[in-house]
Amino acid sequence: MSIQKPKMILFDYGHTLLYEIGHNAEKRNKAIYQYIKSNPKNISFQEFNKLVNSTFKKINECGNGIDICEKNFLRLVYGYMNIELSVSLEEAESIIWNGVSEGDIMPNADKILDYLNKNDIRSGVISNMCWSGKSLKDRLNRLLPNNKLEFAITSGDYIFKKPNKMLFGIALNRAGLNAEEVWYCGDSVKADIYGAHNAGIFPVLYEGKTEEKNPFEGQNEGYKIDFDYFKINNWDELIEKIEKI
Repeated sequence: MSIQKPKMILFDYGHTLLYEIGHNAEKRNKAIYQYIKSNPKNISFQEFNKLVNSTFKKINECGNGIDICEKNFLRLVYGYMNIELSVSLEEAESIIWNGVSEGDIMPNADKILDYLNKNDIRSGVISNMCWSGKSLKDRLNRLLPNNKLEFAITSGDYIFKKPNKMLFGIALNRAGLNAEEVWYCGDSVKADIYGAHNAGIFPVLYEGKTEEKNPFEGQNEGYKIDFDYFKINNWDELIEKIEKI
């Protein structure tokens, strides 16, 4: 197997660089409800919570393979309830996400990024999520302050989810690199490994663990990979593989 040393490594977000410690979706609506400044219909929290959750469920049921940006979702449900917030939709997005989970770093995520920085290997993120790239970049900067991630691309901003190769193509355009000059690291065989491979990018399957159970555990069962890739359990293994090339 002849693998080219990467000029750039792209990462997934969830259970790759960061994870949603203490994830609790029920807290999202409680976090933002206190910021309502105009509620002419006197919608109670119970009504608010029910409508937001049911609408979110309906969108998920019909949105296979795509994501709706959180800001657009908020504009829809708040407009329907005739509710106005005391903060912008951009600020609301961060308040809601932090309400769900403040996030934490995966073991040694800071170490791998420091290694890439010291060795002039560029980095960026592509993630399937309804949150915007700006909110994701803000979170990455807060939890991994020494990162030099050039961009954070989310399906919420660009509609299609991985493994759709358009997200990978956008990342290559942003980086100004050819596919064979880039690696992609993620924890999902379907979204990350097949997605990167189909875009011509060398894939790395990351199977790192935290004390908290991965909600997507078992997602890779049943998939067979019949092309070149690396599988690693920690970031030290990735450093070793780069050093050997």
